[in-house]
Amino acid sequence: VVRTALGCALAGYVSLALGVGRPYWALVTAASLYQANVTLTWSRGVQRVVGNLVGVLVFAAVVPLAHLGPAALVLCCLALNFGAEALIARNYWLGSVCVTPMALLITEFAGYQEPGRLITERVLDTLVGALVGFVAAVAVTNRRAGDRVERSLAAVERAREHTARLLAEPHPAPGALDSARRALAAALVDLRACVEAASGEWWQRALPQERVVRTERAAHRTLAATIRHHRAEGARP
Repeated sequence: VVRTALGCALAGYVSLALGVGRPYWALVTAASLYQANVTLTWSRGVQRVVGNLVGVLVFAAVVPLAHLGPAALVLCCLALNFGAEALIARNYWLGSVCVTPMALLITEFAGYQEPGRLITERVLDTLVGALVGFVAAVAVTNRRAGDRVERSLAAVERAREHTARLLAEPHPAPGALDSARRALAAALVDLRACVEAASGEWWQRALPQERVVRTERAAHRTLAATIRHHRAEGARP
């Protein structure tokens, strides 16, 4: 939250200070960068910049066609919107290639504008938003990521011990073992997400990698035992 608030505010102020006509583009660019950690934020920033720069080239290519009339403008926006919806979830930078010219064309619904000025403002706001946004991400480090790993480790160990106790019982309560198995699997997923998020943060204390590996291995063995137990129960007459 602090990263987003600081990065967006600074990106907007820098864009205003540079005299760019649409500072909200810089703000939106900064907001789009933030991911679970600095490493992923950097990757998203590169994708955003590359996608937007290629997108303004696409805009320069299609704007003569869009200026043929209102119907042509609408059809161009519809085609670009279809491309954005089809691509953005699969490949962010390719989706941005469609989103950028669509956003530039939408600004012309109220009246045609000078393409060179739109392209210049979009490029400047993209670069300002990406640079300032990433600097804010580096400045506001997530020191709590390591604490979340410790809590997730403890949760997995508790869930594994509970599941192991149920496995040791001759006749566990109906549904209890399945519920414990699902809880253990969910705790494992949460642990892996926390470890990956913490691994991508800079200025972070060393993570307990060996303990993580031991805990995950033990939990996976317990999960495998629950599956074998389920199969064995199903095979009984």
